[in-house]
Amino acid sequence: MLRFAFSRLLSLGLSLAVASLVIFLVIEVIPGDPASFMLGLNASPDTVAALRAELGLEGGLVERYLSWAGGMLTGDFGTSYTYRVPVAQLVIDRLGVSLPLALYALALSTAIALPVGIAAAAWRGRAPDYGIMAATQLGIAVPNFWFGMLLVTVFAVGLGWFGAGGFPGWEAGLWPGLKALTLPAVALALPQASILARVLRSALIETLGQDYIRTARAKGLTEGQALRRHALRNALIPVLTILGLQFSFLLAGAIIIENVFFLPGLGRLIFQGITQRDLIVVESVTMLLVAAVIVVTFLVDIAYAWADPRLRRRA
Repeated sequence: MLRFAFSRLLSLGLSLAVASLVIFLVIEVIPGDPASFMLGLNASPDTVAALRAELGLEGGLVERYLSWAGGMLTGDFGTSYTYRVPVAQLVIDRLGVSLPLALYALALSTAIALPVGIAAAAWRGRAPDYGIMAATQLGIAVPNFWFGMLLVTVFAVGLGWFGAGGFPGWEAGLWPGLKALTLPAVALALPQASILARVLRSALIETLGQDYIRTARAKGLTEGQALRRHALRNALIPVLTILGLQFSFLLAGAIIIENVFFLPGLGRLIFQGITQRDLIVVESVTMLLVAAVIVVTFLVDIAYAWADPRLRRRA
């Protein structure tokens, strides 16, 4: 197990190094100068040059990359051009919204998908299975921002149970914060729950056709008992992959939902950084999100090895 984990750690480090280089180069080739953008078209060349020097934009690409990457390793993400505060402080403030939102949506997605997927596999080929598959197909096809606007129309405008957007801050209390995140979490969770339920159903149906399941049935277990006691754990291996990918998407890919509900999260911070040409914010936050995706993938690999000992022996 330790050898397997060590090999995955090496892969994680290499992936982070390559990702940092790609992110830096891609963002640096975007046309437009941040200093000129901030000062406007009528600014004098001397003023623009002075601001470029203040922002650290005068050095070469290699020098700037090493400075940025070295700062990331030591926890110094630089200073925002627009807000004139450390990027680390911006990230911490926005992560207090994006991380609970992602965890909330992932919990809702899992709570919906597990019983739905198990029920569809238990009733495969019958009317409930067809109804569940039709509903999950609809959940996958409809964009999450449309779900968000529908939820706002029904539960915020129509019933008045929730606010239409905004975030009061955790200092207002746990319930007001969770209440503000409920509608966006549901909007994010419904499409992901549909995907997870379909994957779980397919994995369970494939597992139920294995010889050891037939042996368990021959020993007197009912189909439901064989599913719960033997098939479910083996069917969770592909589900772990989907859960890892979903958490990464929910943390890094909620830009549209955060803008629909006016949530001050990381996705909205990246969007604002792009529109304001705040390169250091875009680079640092994007790198942090990529690092989160890579770390989650590493944890999924470890969970794989725990669930399937064959992977440890193969490693």
